[in-house]
Amino acid sequence: MCGITGFYRSEATDIATAEHIIKSMTDSLFHRGPDDTNILLNTDNDVVLGHRRLSILDTSKGGLQPMQSKSKNLVIVYNGEIYNHNDLRAQIEHEKEGIAWTSTSDTETLLAAFEHWGIEQTLPKLRGMFAIALLDKSNNNFYLIRDRFGEKPLYFGWIEAEKHSTFGFSSELKAFQQYANFSNKISNQALLQYFTYMYVPCPFSIYENIYKLEPGCILKIISNPPKFPPRQLPHPTSMNQFCHEDLTISKWYDFKDVVEKSSKNLFTNINEATEALEKELLDVVQMQSLSDVPLGAFLSGGVDSSTIVALMQKQNSQPIKTFTIGFEDPEFNEAPYAADVANHLQTDHSELFVTGEDAQSLVSDLPRIYDEPFADYSQIPTYFVCKSAKHAVTVSLSGDAGDELFGGYNRYLLAPKLWKKLNKLPKLARKFIGRTLMIIPISLWDNLMSSFLKFFKKDKFLNQFGDKVHKFSSRLTKVNSQDDLFTHMISESGADKVVLSNDHMPTGVSKPLFLTDKLPKNGVNDFASEMMYKDTLNYLTDDILCKVD
Repeated sequence: MCGITGFYRSEATDIATAEHIIKSMTDSLFHRGPDDTNILLNTDNDVVLGHRRLSILDTSKGGLQPMQSKSKNLVIVYNGEIYNHNDLRAQIEHEKEGIAWTSTSDTETLLAAFEHWGIEQTLPKLRGMFAIALLDKSNNNFYLIRDRFGEKPLYFGWIEAEKHSTFGFSSELKAFQQYANFSNKISNQALLQYFTYMYVPCPFSIYENIYKLEPGCILKIISNPPKFPPRQLPHPTSMNQFCHEDLTISKWYDFKDVVEKSSKNLFTNINEATEALEKELLDVVQMQSLSDVPLGAFLSGGVDSSTIVALMQKQNSQPIKTFTIGFEDPEFNEAPYAADVANHLQTDHSELFVTGEDAQSLVSDLPRIYDEPFADYSQIPTYFVCKSAKHAVTVSLSGDAGDELFGGYNRYLLAPKLWKKLNKLPKLARKFIGRTLMIIPISLWDNLMSSFLKFFKKDKFLNQFGDKVHKFSSRLTKVNSQDDLFTHMISESGADKVVLSNDHMPTGVSKPLFLTDKLPKNGVNDFASEMMYKDTLNYLTDDILCKVD
């Protein structure tokens, strides 16, 4: 990964001060790009850019950013990798004679593509993960662009500093904090969202007036950004772009549109579907294995990571490097399964066992790593497996996103069955049963379960049984539809009680946009596919991909 950041220099900020600020902001992202760094200040316009580099393709100085296009009109800083950039180069060479490349960097390919085809015309051609900041000096237009599913993070917003605000952007929130006299307040609505969903969903960030650019979106500023933040959330829809003075945000990629179009061209033969999927996965793994630095893979022993590793090994004559994390508690230890898969595939496998003390020692560092509240406990083993892999490889593939796309979560199976049963009960009966179950304290439910297991001589205790009973009871009293059931399954209740109220506190938790935006007209025809669709739009981006960035 790399780190990008920048801001619009105000009239009150001279060049020397701006240089000091951008260096501080860029240096705060050192961990994202330890190989090199560079900044750009241009007296012709007010945009200041910074970049920290992790070299993946073309490790020479030829790939250093910020980078200018051949015409000198475009300047880019970008984080990510364009997997098909060699194919794009070949296509440009075929359509445009006399082009001379100065590096093998995908950054140079991006700039050439933007100049040859146009910015918005290029984006659908890209296969990769990316967060892009692009300045067009010919008209002073500025762009922020995020990949289809938000693999690479990108924040933007108005940095509050004393009596003025400045528009800025960054890969991480910590860079904003380096701006002189940074004073953005904690967003109360984001805090409520966090305590409800255990992460801060798009487009919120934990700070007021700083937002996440949503996946598949392009932000455009004509000449100069608005001086003040918008009063409404910067959220575009399939039909309408978001507008705030000279700033617009629109979708260049719309997952909803993809689902609708794909639903008209479904496979009717399971064997054909299986063969097509394997071919697609083989092509993707081969493409993403393109690297000028050591490459490996995370292996848990589950279906998703094992599939990726098997396809990688199929395409390599030498054993690929695989990594897994083990735990002392057998209930959470996946290392034996990973070892079985590694032995079967004959990979060069490494295991790192993590103790409870190791996990506790990391907790104090989590706020620094993630910048905003994030409660997915798997962030801890993810950190350790990344740290372990870093000693041997620079890039590692994983099986993340398989659950959302292929129905891997238990709720996709359980929720439809549960709703079918709940829907047979009258609403009043559901509420009566739910309230009755909640009369019994959580501790008593735990004691009852413990006694039950002892009586039947069962060794395994169901963790937090009483808490689970109360959560289920709460659903019984509040769930009146499939949507209600899904919302209760992915959220925690009582966030407004956890967050202390004050005069500026919102009166309630507003639903995340992925729960309120309209579903595709076709392609989401049952409860399970509806949950998978919504998880792909939000949970995948703001939890899973955030964790592995």
